[in-house]
Amino acid sequence: MRSSSFVSLATLAVMATLSPHALACWGEAGQRYGVSADLLYAIARVESNLNPKAVNRSHIQRTGSYDIGLMQINNRHLSALSRHGISESDLFAPCTNIQVGAWLLSDLFSRHGTTWDAVGAYNAACSQLKGEACTKARAQYAWRVYRQLPAQRSSQFIRAPSVVKPAASGEMLAMMSVRVAP
Repeated sequence: MRSSSFVSLATLAVMATLSPHALACWGEAGQRYGVSADLLYAIARVESNLNPKAVNRSHIQRTGSYDIGLMQINNRHLSALSRHGISESDLFAPCTNIQVGAWLLSDLFSRHGTTWDAVGAYNAACSQLKGEACTKARAQYAWRVYRQLPAQRSSQFIRAPSVVKPAASGEMLAMMSVRVAP
């Protein structure tokens, strides 16, 4: 119980550091790109623990890339973002970072469908992981995100990540459904 209270207090402390304008950005980005603001928020909780100044270089040796800001935007997107006038330093602005994260997630939904696999692909592009290892990494990440969704609202709009193996093919399918809790 104590750790739950600590997490809540820690979240409130982080939220206090974000301006009221930044808090409005979740809804604006979600509406603009057609993704759930709650889902964007949950991803940011998993990615940076809501730290707009977060930089993750833990995988730079392995992948040659690093992640920036609230939504942990990978530096490999900087070339495409520069064509839209967004620089690396711009990604430390919470609203810009949230907008870019929503844009990237929307693109993943258009390529993978509105599935938990697409949510998993936000973190695991699987440029190095293949097959079952990729599927597992995406599912684990999707579960982490799911657990960060507001508990009182999650069962109203989204189902926990689940993996189904069709009998006819060996493909793993991630599914997203309505009104079913894990």
